[in-house]
Amino acid sequence: MSKRKGISRRRFVGDVTAAGLSFTVVPRHVLGRGYVAPSDKLNIAAVGGGGRAKDDLAAVATENIYAIADVDWDNAAESFNKYGQAKRYKDYREMFDREKSIDAVIVACPDHSHTAAALLALQAGKHVYCEKPLCRTLGEVRALMRAAADRPRLATQMGNQGHSGDGTRLIREWVEAGLIGAVHEVHYWTDRPIWPQAIDRPLQEYYVPATLDWNLWLGPAPERPYNPAYEPFNWRGWWDFGTGALGDMACHIMDASFWTLDLGSPTRVVAETTEAFKETAPKSSRISYSFPAKGGRGPVTCVWRDGSLYPPRPPEIAAGLPWPPSEDGGQLWIGDKGKLIAGTYGGDPQLLDAQVMAEVQAHPVPQKYPRVASHHGQWVAAAKGNGKTDSPFDGYAGPLTEMVLLGDLAVRSSGAIDVDPATGNVTTAAIPAEWITPSYRAGWSY
Repeated sequence: MSKRKGISRRRFVGDVTAAGLSFTVVPRHVLGRGYVAPSDKLNIAAVGGGGRAKDDLAAVATENIYAIADVDWDNAAESFNKYGQAKRYKDYREMFDREKSIDAVIVACPDHSHTAAALLALQAGKHVYCEKPLCRTLGEVRALMRAAADRPRLATQMGNQGHSGDGTRLIREWVEAGLIGAVHEVHYWTDRPIWPQAIDRPLQEYYVPATLDWNLWLGPAPERPYNPAYEPFNWRGWWDFGTGALGDMACHIMDASFWTLDLGSPTRVVAETTEAFKETAPKSSRISYSFPAKGGRGPVTCVWRDGSLYPPRPPEIAAGLPWPPSEDGGQLWIGDKGKLIAGTYGGDPQLLDAQVMAEVQAHPVPQKYPRVASHHGQWVAAAKGNGKTDSPFDGYAGPLTEMVLLGDLAVRSSGAIDVDPATGNVTTAAIPAEWITPSYRAGWSY
């Protein structure tokens, strides 16, 4: 069978016009129910092909997966095979430079490259979906927020998919209906880290795997020799590359309270941890955020725990029942009239007062916040001009990520930091500038 060389839609239209011919756009109903015309699909590119990128790509697979860039093509092999028509790159900068037909970009690479990749995509006029946490440092968050604000026609969304979940919206409706009264404490927990932390830099020498471009993997991060302690998964525990257990999961677990209580910036963050290490996050930590009164609510204390530390068992939980209900992560809200618990992504919320829970099941609180069918789908629709996203970089995702990263600063400082709640700026002296506004290697900028 002979192979025919493909021709782009743009070139086809140009050729037809030049020839003085005309054509008719066939109505959607003629094409058949459920058929999406190619012209209605976004050309989506991905920065990252393995790991979380596989799920992100699957969530937008109804669109045209146009190109994938990954520094290790073995790591991206499953995505390359699944989306065989997608153009392949190792360097996303080259992909953006050469592929002008890209409409939208998914950024699903390690944290230290989120900002550089997302900024380049925005500057190229592309809609951007970026995995959480949005950035690795406060300075990067501010830069990405400014870039998004300057381009209001571009749809942006962070990958905190629980924000679009029914559970998160139900929590807010319950709290605003006064089912647990005025909230004054929220506790969170996670089983992360599930990778090595609390370690020093390894001294062993390794050859770089043949399929990996180590220089591209480092991207804007300081240069260091390759070691399997960093890539492909364990980078999350290293401050140069990741954000530890807090940065990895708090944009999920703290999301519902940040949104519902309009937390904004805290005044003070205090971290208690196991042994501190210069380059990696600790094995476990307890981080307390103090938020001032705001609007119609009073002060709120939020306490984060990782490394399988858990909040005290509420008296409403009988001794024979497991606590916590889920070891992998969750949240406990404490109000002056009651308590509620929910999972990592806000799922399956439960009121701990059995009588109130039975009443709300029999007579549900009126639905106040629209339900969202798909977090990714909401972004795709917004990119096509239909509605807006709920976690845009400048309006929500950026401030949420900033709040989370203040906890990392407290951890790295081995103590407490003070914050101006009006600006979100750290007022504590002696915080290294590099921890807030990192220097990028030559060839990478933000």
